Amino acid sequence: MLNVGDSMPDVTLEGESGPVKLRDRIGKPLVVYFYPKDETYGCTREACSFRDQYEDFVGAGAEVIGISRDDSKSHADFKSHHRLPFTLLSDTDGAAGKAFGARKMFGIMPGRITFVFDTDGKLRHRFDSMLKFNQHVDEALAAIKQMATA
Repeated sequence: MLNVGDSMPDVTLEGESGPVKLRDRIGKPLVVYFYPKDETYGCTREACSFRDQYEDFVGAGAEVIGISRDDSKSHADFKSHHRLPFTLLSDTDGAAGKAFGARKMFGIMPGRITFVFDTDGKLRHRFDSMLKFNQHVDEALAAIKQMATA
């Protein structure tokens, strides 16, 4: 598991237009959240909460990226269905989740965890909860705002 102060892992994931090296996004605050599955109840609530607060993240200079093991087609459908304005990336083999230390629920189902990185790619906040869908957004936004005033 990444700890506060650790550097962002060097991972490449599949995006809508091809491979995305996550470290290439360093330079502005970055919210990276792992979630279990597109179109499931909790994941939809969480994604829509990030959508509804998206302008607050952008206003604070941050980027939001969601990651799951779903493929790019599933992500495209999920984004379209819920009008999600942020990037979704595919971790089909689970390598990124493993590099970030995202634990699995009951050892089998991908977990739900949110990481907030600063402009240097250092972890500043982590929130891990399978059931507190909306709190992921609240925690991430509070961390982004705190970094902006520090």
